[in-house]
Amino acid sequence: MKSVDSVVDLVGGTPLVRLNNIVEPDMATVYAKMENLNPSGSVKDRMAINMVNRAEEAGLLKPGGTIVESTSGNTGLGLAMAAAARGYRCVFTIPDKMSQEKIDMLKAYGAEVIVTATELDHHHPDSYVEVAKRIARETPGAFYTDQYSNPHNPEAHYLTTGPEIWEATDGKIDSFVAGLGTGGTISGTGKYLKEKAAEAGRTVRIVGPDPFGSIYKEAHEKGEWSTPSLYRVEGIGHDFMVDTLDLGVVDEVINVSDRDSFLMARRLARQEGILSGGSTGTVFYGALQEARRLGPGKIVVAIVCDSGDRYISKCFNDEWMRDMGYFSPEANLGSVQELIAERAQNVTFADPSETLREVIARMALTGISQMPVASGQGDIRMIEELDILRAVASNEHGLEDSVRDVARPLQGKVSLNDKLS
Repeated sequence: MKSVDSVVDLVGGTPLVRLNNIVEPDMATVYAKMENLNPSGSVKDRMAINMVNRAEEAGLLKPGGTIVESTSGNTGLGLAMAAAARGYRCVFTIPDKMSQEKIDMLKAYGAEVIVTATELDHHHPDSYVEVAKRIARETPGAFYTDQYSNPHNPEAHYLTTGPEIWEATDGKIDSFVAGLGTGGTISGTGKYLKEKAAEAGRTVRIVGPDPFGSIYKEAHEKGEWSTPSLYRVEGIGHDFMVDTLDLGVVDEVINVSDRDSFLMARRLARQEGILSGGSTGTVFYGALQEARRLGPGKIVVAIVCDSGDRYISKCFNDEWMRDMGYFSPEANLGSVQELIAERAQNVTFADPSETLREVIARMALTGISQMPVASGQGDIRMIEELDILRAVASNEHGLEDSVRDVARPLQGKVSLNDKLS
């Protein structure tokens, strides 16, 4: 009888799959490292299990203990799987931009999930990182895995992912492409591949596609970075430098837009049969650029970060993609005047005298995230959820302040005859 003792024993050993339909003739051969086939569905299973194993060995995590982590979802899922298999309690903090599917999956494993505001600086006491640290400090028997600083994160990939790729390609890999989140995958795998290539008298390029808005490209090229901005791709990039990322291993960081990331994820599903998330779209958009640069006869291996089943409500949802502006504008959408005539009766306005608390409540009730502010005297402004969150989080305003103090002037103007397309 062939079996394993526990579900965690199934982590790793994922295959390489050659891409056939999105790779052009003038490109290098591209192989997908199918990390979505790990038992909880992502590459993060590797470091999650390694961090738990090392904590147990060091006596930091004991029977009946609690695993605590700040996560974009996938690390939490790997840890939750391990916790369920080994009898631990687990508590995770997660930013609110992450998909509902991820939150529901964490809860399905029995995890307690605390959702925090995405736009808070990581040092803010209510950020997902600081809340997790506080929970770990205040919970007896808790262990904070700290994926952003834990050396056993990149170690997992140095010990497993790198050797698997080197062996599967017979040492002929020319370029490795992986996302830059915690940096564990690209740092650990990249270090191993570079060491083996040097022993063989050759070189391997390590390439990290990264979202616009993340700090990593500037950090890699300049050693410093400007203020990060928001982006919608989940589980990749960052707004602060992490200890688990070794940029010295990385040869190039490529910026990729949200739109290109999501459309590439959809192409992988529809043209290659690989259902993966937006971060995998980021990686493979960069991988195809790298394959075009290297040309035929070379081998590129890229990481499939996770499974797309946790993003059905987002990048695989046509309505969401359209609402976010990621589809090309449709022709003949009519004029501004026609839109106003059709929709005017359904527009929800805020009165300038309303408090921020009242406006938030009305947004929640009507399921919207932005609202025009008008007094009926001609001056129309706009308020968005993010404006309120930033104002309150920065202590510039309180929830009892009036919305007129936070609302912004309308950006740009159109005439009634302008076409929507």
